[in-house]
Amino acid sequence: MKIRLHHCHQTRSMRVLWLLNEMGVDFELAVYPFDGSLREPDFLAMSPAGRVPALEIDGQSMFESGAMLEYLCDLFPETGMGRAAGSEERAEWLVWLHFAETIGQHVANLNQQILFIYPPEARSPVVVKLEGKRAEKCLAALEDKLADGRDHLLRSGFSAADIAVGQSVYMLRHFVRTSDFPHVEVWYHRITARPAFQKSLPQDGDPVLWAQQFYSLEAE
Repeated sequence: MKIRLHHCHQTRSMRVLWLLNEMGVDFELAVYPFDGSLREPDFLAMSPAGRVPALEIDGQSMFESGAMLEYLCDLFPETGMGRAAGSEERAEWLVWLHFAETIGQHVANLNQQILFIYPPEARSPVVVKLEGKRAEKCLAALEDKLADGRDHLLRSGFSAADIAVGQSVYMLRHFVRTSDFPHVEVWYHRITARPAFQKSLPQDGDPVLWAQQFYSLEAE
């Protein structure tokens, strides 16, 4: 089986890279800079919106990271990263797997307001505050789930749900502090200490989305 992931560092494609690293399967990695490469016809044929990730498996291409996580978990059930249809935790696993996109949307809005898209004079502290509060609601939901002392989002152990949500929290922490959510902090540091996560981070010299660890309008 030939698997090839098309990836930009610190983006949603990172969650697919993390999963592949956890699974220990053979795959190729194509890393793109933050330029016009994703608008080239060959890439658009795989991902029509011109965004990463794109995933090729034996000549079939996919876009949308959540779909990739589900598909890969079904493709490699022996890795234990998914929860099978009909199993007790399947619904819970799916909910958290896709909750990552709720967090990701707030990250995208904060990213656009603080760093990209809007020129400084058009950036809105009101919108940034609103998106930050919405993101904190997401963190509060995680805090509530983890408050019973569990180590991972599912009682049965680590899964792709932790990967999806954990990677979204990784992105969010560039804009929203998690220090008010102690259970989230413990969980986040636990899962990001995993070798597969560390292997998914950009290395020295790699093109990155964020040059700083934290951004805010107040810091400007």
